[in-house]
Amino acid sequence: MGIQEIATVTGLSKSTVSRALRGMSSVADTTIDQVRRVADELGYVPSSAAAGLATGRQRAVGVVVPVIDRWFYVQALGGVDAELRRAGYDLVLYNLGGPGGDRDRAFRRSMLRHRVDALVLLSLVLDETERAELELTRHPMVVIGGPAPGLRNVGVDDVVVAAIAVDHLCGLGHREVAYVGGQDEAGMNVAVPWLRRDGFVDAMVAHGLAVREDWILDGRFSFAGGVDAGAALFATAPASRPTAVFCASDEMALGVMLAARRAGLSVPGDVSVLGIDGHEYGEVVGLTTVAQDPVAQGRTAARAVLAELDEGVAGPLPAAPAHLVVRSTTGVPRA
Repeated sequence: MGIQEIATVTGLSKSTVSRALRGMSSVADTTIDQVRRVADELGYVPSSAAAGLATGRQRAVGVVVPVIDRWFYVQALGGVDAELRRAGYDLVLYNLGGPGGDRDRAFRRSMLRHRVDALVLLSLVLDETERAELELTRHPMVVIGGPAPGLRNVGVDDVVVAAIAVDHLCGLGHREVAYVGGQDEAGMNVAVPWLRRDGFVDAMVAHGLAVREDWILDGRFSFAGGVDAGAALFATAPASRPTAVFCASDEMALGVMLAARRAGLSVPGDVSVLGIDGHEYGEVVGLTTVAQDPVAQGRTAARAVLAELDEGVAGPLPAAPAHLVVRSTTGVPRA
């Protein structure tokens, strides 16, 4: 089953069908939906090899991740893969393996040796040598999850997201708020933690509230790090504890909730806890969060590099949406 059969059924030209299958912006959304529906009904499977022969491309996009076991990365990868498959492209994954991994293999050898048409980078900041190596390829590139100098970015506005969280807590009456953030030990984009911390500090100051340095803790953007940070906060006398803890990720917030339980504290009776992300585990335990959609961000990034490949379009990308989801872990402060 090929493009000609789809063209016959839809009454469209083969070139229009081809563009629609790739999701090109020059084709109307209704036409794209019609072509893809007919393709599904006919059992059409795009051939990357055949397309490569016709276009001189490899019909593959490389995706670089710091590690592969974090919720955000897994979700964003799913979005990238779904969009690439719809366009008949393959995904080539480059896992840097965290701080102990071999970035040199990925950036200086493997990435240049493997044949891909574009790159999507998840939460990475590149050094000058890495940037120089990638620029030699002239591949379209987009970063997901944090800004990187000179590259287009798909992600939430981290300063605004932090302000949304602080506004919610202050609206409930909280004045003593701790922050759990820190750098990601697995190699996350350093811009994200700092931007979220800056957003927290700025929002606290805007509300006329003091920011205590001893209440800004490193949770390593992990569940275990959140447990450790919460244990440190809750080990002090009750009068010197915060009434709320804002965590820069849901995974850390889940860890803080466990630490509160171990300390004999109720959430939100003794302490409110709020995170960022929209992790599915957060929904299960009733975690209040500022939710984002990494799957949609992955799709947006994939469409952006494909559009640049097909049409030479490399325009700016808007900030991804985020919204407050109020659940049961935040409430009015204790008396």
